[in-house]
Parts: sequence; C-alpha cells; structure tokens
Amino acid sequence: MTQPATAAQQETPTSAAKSPGGQESSRRPGLRWDVRSLSLLGVLAVLVAVGGITAPDQFLATSNLQLVLTQASVIGVVTVGMTFVITSGGIDLSVGAMVALASVWATTVATQEFGFAGVLFTAVIVGVGCGLVNGLLIAYGRMVPFIATLAMLASARGLALQITDGSTQVVTVGSVLDLGARDAYILGIPPLVLIFAAVTVIGWLLLNRTTFGRRTVAVGGNAEAARLAGIDVRRQRLYLYLLSGLCCGIAAFMLIVLSGSGQNTNGNLYELDAIAAAIIGGTLLSGGRGTIIGSVLGVLVFTTITNIFALNNLETAVQQIAKGAIIVAAVLVQRRSMRGGDA
Repeated sequence: MTQPATAAQQETPTSAAKSPGGQESSRRPGLRWDVRSLSLLGVLAVLVAVGGITAPDQFLATSNLQLVLTQASVIGVVTVGMTFVITSGGIDLSVGAMVALASVWATTVATQEFGFAGVLFTAVIVGVGCGLVNGLLIAYGRMVPFIATLAMLASARGLALQITDGSTQVVTVGSVLDLGARDAYILGIPPLVLIFAAVTVIGWLLLNRTTFGRRTVAVGGNAEAARLAGIDVRRQRLYLYLLSGLCCGIAAFMLIVLSGSGQNTNGNLYELDAIAAAIIGGTLLSGGRGTIIGSVLGVLVFTTITNIFALNNLETAVQQIAKGAIIVAAVLVQRRSMRGGDA
C-alpha cells in the first residue's frame, strides 16, 4: 500500500509548482528574483551616484552614510516581519502603531526604574502581545487581516496617546542612551545597524532554510492546498503575526535608542513604508513568494531617496511623489514578470 506523503514532502510542490517545461522552468522564478535584486542594486548605485553629484561633501561623508544605515535599520526590522506576513497572503497595517505603543510603554517612569533590561523587555513583550491579538483575531477569529490590523492600528495609537497624554517621555537610563553614542560604534558601524543585520540574516534563514519558511510560502500560495498537505494554517498565521509583533518590539527599542525618547507619534506611516519596501523588493502582495534580501534593498532605496532629498532641501511632497512612482513601477514590473513566467 502506498504511504501518504508527509506534510514536508507536499509543501515543496505547493510553494513552487513545476511547469511542463520541467527543471528548467522551475528555475525561472529564482532567476527572475535574482534579476530583480540586481536591478535594485543598480537603482541603489544610481542613487548613490546622484547623491554624490548633487551633494558630494555631505552625502559621501562617513557620518551621513552611517545616518542612512541607522535610519534604514529601524524600518528595516519592521519590514522583515512584514515580508513574512505578506508572503503568507496577509497584511499588517498596525506595525507603526505597535512601534509607537511599545516605545511609550517602555519609556514610562515605572519601566525605566528596571534599567536597560526593563526597557528592552517591555518593548519586545508589548510588540509580541499586539501581534498575539492580531494573530488570534485573524487565525482563530476568522477576521480579515485588513480589518483586524486596522482595528489594532487605531487601538494602539489611542493607547499610546493615553499613556503619554500627548507629551514626550525622555529616556534617563544611561545604558540605553550609550548604545546610540559614537563610542558604542564597532569598527565604525552603529550597533543598531548590527542589530538590523542580525535580524536580516535570521529572517533570511527562517524563510529560505526552514520548514517554517516553506509553510509560510505554502499558506500564501494556496491556503487550502496547504491545509490538505497537513499544515496547520491557523497556527502558522498566528506565528507569523507574533513574528511581526516581535520585529515591531525590537524596532521600538531601536527607535528609543535612536531618539532617546518615547512618543505616541513614533512609527508614523511605518506600515506604508514597510509594505512598499517589501513590494518593490519582489514580495508578492497576493502571497506565495517573498524575499528578505529584496525587502532590505527596498528599504535602502527609500531611505537613500529621503536622505538625498533632505540634503538638497527638496519638499517632502516631492519625496512622497517619487516613492509613489517607484511603487507603481515595481508593481507593473512584478505583474509583467508574473505573466512572463506563466507564458
């Protein structure tokens, strides 16, 4: 009697179905994503050249490059979590609000009395707690991710405002502030950048080298097929929103270190920036395919654009228009490559 295939054996066809062309066709998606990553590297190189030409003394300064990487690190950590959620076919509109809530909760007077560990633990646990609520509502409450995370966005922002009463909470824990000082740089690299690099590596390994990653892709590609293959789809979705909340908690702590304060306005529009970075990086908004490297490159592209515009004293409105144009172009390229793969 033929033994039924295990879940692990059935996940591979779900996440990467082969076309009649055989092995050669199965390689095309990977090639396509490599080309997109190389294209983003090309765009980043062009932006660096533009920055070097328009503001050579400022843009190419070591301090400015360190600033760009540091600013990219906070939203970059959030984007890593967002990439997993979008790959699974979901969405998380509450990441910015979760960062705000975690940052203000971790900087209350009562929390700061516990020192560095208290601030870090509170930021992370608040982020994970918000992710848990999102996950339970979506996975077991069967709420649409858009609605559930939109509700969390409003609730977390409101709670953050209530905690701060509209005022800025200044960090007084020296060990937290020291982490953002230049004396803490390792070989000229800010500690926040190293944290971002570690999260990126772990995220890449988790998505590309583990069963968890294969299940994430399978759920995003076809949730019903994944369920029939033996994957607990609801539990997987819960884990993914927990992961997103964890990344928001880490990002909140990084923002506390960077700004030295907690504010209810922290993380403003982070959800849009994270989604945009993931999309231009090659993650399918419909789910079933994601790339951590592409998302990171997307973050660097947007952060570099913002820095160049700021150095050249261009209006914020122009920055937003440029970002919007890039997002539209990326989606059009994505749809064209998908049609090309189906041909």
